[in-house]
Amino acid sequence: MDGIPWRDAIPPIDHPKFVSVREAEPWLEDREPIIAFVLKGEARAYPIQLLIWHEVVNDVVAGEPVVITFCPLCNTAFAFSRVLDGTTYDFGVSGKLRYSDLVMWDRQTESWWQQATGEGIVGELTGRRLKFLPASMVSWANFKSVYPRGQVLSRDTGFSRDYGFNPYPGYDDVNQPPFLFFGPHDGRLSPMERVVSVLLEGEAVAYPFSVLEQRRVVTDVVGGKRIVVFYSRGTASPLDREEVPAGRPIGAAAIFEAVAAGGALSFTWDGESFQDQQTGTTWDLTGRATSGPLQGQQLTPVVHGNPFWFAWAAFEPDTRIWAPF
Repeated sequence: MDGIPWRDAIPPIDHPKFVSVREAEPWLEDREPIIAFVLKGEARAYPIQLLIWHEVVNDVVAGEPVVITFCPLCNTAFAFSRVLDGTTYDFGVSGKLRYSDLVMWDRQTESWWQQATGEGIVGELTGRRLKFLPASMVSWANFKSVYPRGQVLSRDTGFSRDYGFNPYPGYDDVNQPPFLFFGPHDGRLSPMERVVSVLLEGEAVAYPFSVLEQRRVVTDVVGGKRIVVFYSRGTASPLDREEVPAGRPIGAAAIFEAVAAGGALSFTWDGESFQDQQTGTTWDLTGRATSGPLQGQQLTPVVHGNPFWFAWAAFEPDTRIWAPF
């Protein structure tokens, strides 16, 4: 394992503070990415401009202890429950990397945890797995339009960091090799290509952003479950330019169960919005029905990621790559 030599040199946020959407407006730009997390109706935004410096946020949302994580080297943003067998764990940054991916540690047992898989890999809890919780990386504009009363992780973190600045400029150039990656290479896609990844009932599938940008919506069956992938253009790459909001547009994607009102749905893109063919209802990137017979309903989110291909393939080498033919 590679990385930095001491724990929490990249400091986690243990006592997060939050501000309103209105209070966050002066320092967040519409196109910059945030991690959107919703639990029991409580919506929170974790700006990547903060997570890029901290990687781990120990939080409590709707009374549930959770941890929000981001690994900039793999572009992996995942949320987990911090509760395992009735014990609540607090997580930090171990300073180690495996396949370039963040390795966390917990303060209760000092076990190490792989962020990409949620699995304990060293220590007392080796082999145990944290419970994934659905989260999406979307634009600030998207979050605030859907959750105007949502909460936003504050810049008042207790640490002095150049928030809004990207310490990895140019890292996600598709023609560049990944940093500190010494694992197997799967040549089916470029190592730095972004994909939307999902793992259900042992079946792993990746949907390349390059394909989604053209298709905008994909309905599929994974692990016996009918799902839909929505893609929206415009969200900035946080790893491109020195200033996070200035990154080139790479878009955002999310996955949901393709079922509503007790029936299976198929979706299309009409040039402006997502629509289901069964009822003609219009849906947005967050899986919310915005108009039509099912207006007000919410598709059930499916745990997914937006990693670079090299990172996903290293942990899930048998992944099927979705193609439109």
